[in-house]
Amino acid sequence: MEIKLDVVSIGSNEQRLEGSLMQPAQALPGILFVHGWGGSQSQDLQRARDAAALGTVCLTFDLRGHDRESAAFRSVTREQNLADLVAAYDWLAQRSNVDSEAIAVVGVSYGGYLATILSALRPVRWLALRSPALYKDAGWKVPKLDLHNDPDLAAFRRRRIDRHENRALRSGAEFHGDVLIVEAEKDDIVPHAVIENYVAAFGHARSLTSRRIGGADHALSDEQAQLDYSSTLLKWLSEMILGGRKAAAKEQLDLHERNKASGGEKEMA
Repeated sequence: MEIKLDVVSIGSNEQRLEGSLMQPAQALPGILFVHGWGGSQSQDLQRARDAAALGTVCLTFDLRGHDRESAAFRSVTREQNLADLVAAYDWLAQRSNVDSEAIAVVGVSYGGYLATILSALRPVRWLALRSPALYKDAGWKVPKLDLHNDPDLAAFRRRRIDRHENRALRSGAEFHGDVLIVEAEKDDIVPHAVIENYVAAFGHARSLTSRRIGGADHALSDEQAQLDYSSTLLKWLSEMILGGRKAAAKEQLDLHERNKASGGEKEMA
């Protein structure tokens, strides 16, 4: 997250006043929203609007095959949806007004699972996961819909899974950015054991924040649960983004002071 500090000269009558202009660079942090299985980008638009008000560039999109009326609904695979997510990330990172080193990915359920895997493929700085799902590695190219026919899936999600045994958890173990994990208290699709496995996996994260929404089900069917999640997400994003800006500003200020001490008064980028 780049902050510019420029030494400036201000005219005042016949005098010149020395000043320092601190300002954000043209590129802004990016936030990529990833919806869950059977969902759509419409579920993220309100939160994207709120996050954009923080001074970020937000992208929502529809993963292929999630419209139940589409021909791809019964055939789309995790491999294809991960490719969709990578393409969306790359498109956002290539925008001229986006800082490619300051991108957050916000994933819900299946979207959180894919977002975690993405973090091992692309430089994600912040990762926010709500009720992230977990799947076995086997059947990567099998239609995603068919994964739910596995009679062991529910039991799998209630077991302790070592990070080395699962692709998403391995990706989490390699992540060094900041993480937010939000759990729904009464989630019968992504049980508490899955959340525990994710929390344990992010052992090398710069920071890990875990929150639980009381009384909420997986879909956050209650309006208050939706509000609680939005508040939690926006507060965390604000802390991460503003904290990053403060750190960048301090770095530029320290550099400015060192230059002054060494006799340098040149403009700084």
